[in-house]
Amino acid sequence: LASAHIEMASPPPLRSKHNPNAGQNIDYSMTSPLDASGSNFPCKGYLADADGKQSVVTWQAGSSQQVTLEGSAIHNGGSCQLSISEDGGSTFKVIKSFMGNCPAAAGVTLNVDIPKDVKSGDVVFAWTWNNNTGNREFYMNCAMITIEGGGSGLGSYPDLFVAQLSSVNSCTIPEGIDVEYPNPGTQV
Repeated sequence: LASAHIEMASPPPLRSKHNPNAGQNIDYSMTSPLDASGSNFPCKGYLADADGKQSVVTWQAGSSQQVTLEGSAIHNGGSCQLSISEDGGSTFKVIKSFMGNCPAAAGVTLNVDIPKDVKSGDVVFAWTWNNNTGNREFYMNCAMITIEGGGSGLGSYPDLFVAQLSSVNSCTIPEGIDVEYPNPGTQV
């Protein structure tokens, strides 16, 4: 299908039509998966942009937040992860995993507790999706956010699960299953 899939609408990702910092540099295909080669991992390659990377929201460490997804093709759900990079996108640490039925419907809101451990300052927040049916793809949207009142960092948190990206790793997922993440973190 070439039709729309799902995208993170809030917090607004880099180059999103929802992001007030995107200017003229808008990606109208935010619902598209990453390239199967992995050439635009992470974040569709947008962390390399010179402009438009200002924080879109400030979250307090230890607070409860909502992530909004929108789009029309949910591919029978699948599994999603929410993660944070404290090092500009080199590593992403999982803060919540949804195994199965994610997203359950278009326009869904995901609730997440922001760890007290996350470092204060600007970080990259990511939503990733392993779809259940359809082409074997990996979806990722990233937003720049600011953390206040944080801790010593997410170093002990599990790494983001990545599949279907040939230059990142050889992990592939057969169609018709929901990924059971091997290291889902403490929020499931």
